[in-house]
Amino acid sequence: MSDKNEKNSKPIGGGLFFYVIMIVVLIAFSTIVFGGNYGQKEKKTLSDVMTIIDDESNDVSLVEIKGTTIVVTYKDGQGLNQQVTQDVPYEFVDDLVLKLEKAKNQGKIDNYTYTEPFDWSLIVNVVLFAVSLIVVVVLFMSITRQSRDGNSVFSFGNNRARISDPNKDKVKFSDVAGSVEEKEELQEIVDFLKNPKKYQQLGAKIPKGVLLYGAPGTGKTLLARAVAGEAGVKFFYISGSDFVEMLVGVGASRVRSLFADAKKEAPSVVFIDEIDAVGRKRGAGLGGGQDEREQTLNQILVEMDGFDVNSNVIVMAATNRVDVLDPALLRPGRFDRRIMVNMPDADEREAILKIHARKKPLAKDVDLHEVALSTVGFTGADLENLLNEAALMTARHNKKEITMQEITDATFRVQMGPQKNSKKLSDKVKRLTAYHEAGHAVVLRATSEFEKVDRVTIIPAGRAGGFTAYKPIEDTDFYTEKMLLDTIKMSLGGRAAEEVFLGEVSTGASSDLQQCNNIAKNMIKRYGLSKKFRNMVFGDENEEVFLGYSMGQVQSYSDQTAAAIDDEIKNIIDTCYAETKRILIEKSAIVHALATRLIDKLTVDGPDFEKIYVANGDLASLYPQDYSGIDLTSSTEVSEPAAPVAVPVEVPAEENVYEAAPAEPDHTVEKPHATALDPDDSNDPGPTD
Repeated sequence: MSDKNEKNSKPIGGGLFFYVIMIVVLIAFSTIVFGGNYGQKEKKTLSDVMTIIDDESNDVSLVEIKGTTIVVTYKDGQGLNQQVTQDVPYEFVDDLVLKLEKAKNQGKIDNYTYTEPFDWSLIVNVVLFAVSLIVVVVLFMSITRQSRDGNSVFSFGNNRARISDPNKDKVKFSDVAGSVEEKEELQEIVDFLKNPKKYQQLGAKIPKGVLLYGAPGTGKTLLARAVAGEAGVKFFYISGSDFVEMLVGVGASRVRSLFADAKKEAPSVVFIDEIDAVGRKRGAGLGGGQDEREQTLNQILVEMDGFDVNSNVIVMAATNRVDVLDPALLRPGRFDRRIMVNMPDADEREAILKIHARKKPLAKDVDLHEVALSTVGFTGADLENLLNEAALMTARHNKKEITMQEITDATFRVQMGPQKNSKKLSDKVKRLTAYHEAGHAVVLRATSEFEKVDRVTIIPAGRAGGFTAYKPIEDTDFYTEKMLLDTIKMSLGGRAAEEVFLGEVSTGASSDLQQCNNIAKNMIKRYGLSKKFRNMVFGDENEEVFLGYSMGQVQSYSDQTAAAIDDEIKNIIDTCYAETKRILIEKSAIVHALATRLIDKLTVDGPDFEKIYVANGDLASLYPQDYSGIDLTSSTEVSEPAAPVAVPVEVPAEENVYEAAPAEPDHTVEKPHATALDPDDSNDPGPTD
């Protein structure tokens, strides 16, 4: 994309300091050359010089007039040679010459020489005037350039949109993988920009505005650029925050300037990214709205409503929070069409990966379809970052091709952060982390019908002391009650394994507990999946005060109901925890085997875990060279489920105060689509939507 405002041109006024120095040097030079009298032996006044010439006792041998300087050479009455030098004003030179001519005729002087004076002051004045004029012109051109580019203090109200050249770096729909339905909706806009008369003859009105909304990284900006690229028209790009300034009225002025420029370049596309920065509900939050933002929004409403039918200007905008936009902005006649850009499914992710892999050398073992299946919840931006991270890892390993191993490692690196292979772990930490992760993996395999284990590791990564990564067997847009309960059980698997097999629990399960409690709370309050409160919902947590929905948060149910909801949450958690411990006791051989393998190898990938699970934990049959004749359960006894447990006091995660558990192994439940299963995520519409 070629943006005329992004050219790397140095401002003309950047050398202003040079011109100032040049003027100072010229003044100093003129002062030195023309202001000093060097070589004079005696300083006299002009009248003194004439007195010397008129004095008959002096024998004047030579009088020289050099420009505006007179030099008199003579012998005084004592016979001594003398010389006098005196400056003469330019206007008196002619009179002086007449006097010398008269003195020569009278015999007072023998001779004199006269050299025509040159008026250097005129030259200096002309040079200084010319330099001053150049400086003024340079300053004027610099201010004009900055004003045109929008960088001048006098142009803060001008349009700051970047304009792309439709003939350079075009983005087409073929460059946008996936988003099939979205591109079909936008194709009509492209056809209108190409053939406006076709619609005008039929009396059809094309939508004046198109609002693209969806999760971050789903390609909303890319789709807008593709519309302009397909139609071959100018593309005006500006962010919503570019309208907001400290001075009231600046944003509205920029809106007027933007739409005026767009109409001059019609047909064209105006794209406002992150429009929620300026288009939020007016009067939102405590204390009312913000004057500058509201004036800017009002001007946008006026400009969009005042479009001529034949203006051939399409306004497109993108946002992640369509729910906070002002209703006047979304009414027909402004943003007539709203298009949700969804998260890519497996096929669309594979197509996106193919586009980003065009210029990357992939090894023969790379299966992009398998990568697409293991990256549920990844957006187009995430997938691009994934392949870039894999390329960086390949370069770090001095390889010529990107293999499947680099892509797999990059996937977990993007999710969890870099592994801390250099961190030394004590045997006690390894053992606790291994059983914690083994508990997650075994419970997931035993309960879930739509997810499978992808990797189990006790190597610290990011803030996690270890993690269990898992992926869905297939994409899904909703979750059943059983799926949510299975997720709670899987989240509790780490804590339950510590209690059952080690007889004590650690603080490492803090975020596990937070996740399962959030799911249980939302099952009751948002999804109506409680036995006691079936098909009932309580409150709307999205109606925050600062979004302008209300002047405060008001509980829409009684305190008795709130207490009953708390009891119901506890009942769900306790029931799932008891079921989780039962599963772990039943699968204790597998848990012991997996924990032993983790302690030895630190990481167990999905296929190896599946072998251990199917073999019921018989490591000797799978790896006879490593575990032949070894009793895996001899060092760890299974605790009774009802045994009392001493729970240590939870401490902040950033303080490394215990050796028995890694710092934050609670990240075991993190996975590519974790936000999809977490009902507390504001961007997730939930299974019922």
